[in-house]
Amino acid sequence: MDIETKKTLNTMTNNTRPVFLNPLLIALPIAGVLSIAHRMTGILLVLSLPALIWLLGYSLSGAEGFNGSRDLLHGPIGSGGLFLLLWALLHHLLAGIRYLLIDAGIGIERPVYRISALLVLISAPILANYLVGKLV
Repeated sequence: MDIETKKTLNTMTNNTRPVFLNPLLIALPIAGVLSIAHRMTGILLVLSLPALIWLLGYSLSGAEGFNGSRDLLHGPIGSGGLFLLLWALLHHLLAGIRYLLIDAGIGIERPVYRISALLVLISAPILANYLVGKLV
C-alpha cells in the first residue's frame, strides 16, 4: 500500500467517528432558539392532553369534583402548571403566526426576523403571567 492510500484511509476513518455536540455550547441565533422552543412547546402541549382531559372529566363529575379541580388549580403546583401550559400555548401560537407570515414572505429580512423572534420569546411568558393572574 502506498503512502497516498494510507493517508486517504486515515482521513476516511477519522471522518466517520461520531461527534458529540453539546447544544448548550453552540451559539444559536435567536431564530434558532425560537425554532427549538416552538418544537418543545408543541411536544409539551401534546403530552399534557391526557392530564387536561382528566382534569376536565374531574371538574365535570359534580360539585365536589369541580371544587377539587378549582382547589388544585389555585395551589402552587396547579398555578405553576397552568403558567407552563399557557406559556406553551401562547408561545406555540405566536411562533406559528410568525412562521406563517415568513412563509407568506413577510418579515424575512434579517433585522425583522430577529426582532420578531425576540418579541415572541418575550411576549409569550408575559402574556401567560398576565392570564394566570386573571384566572387564579
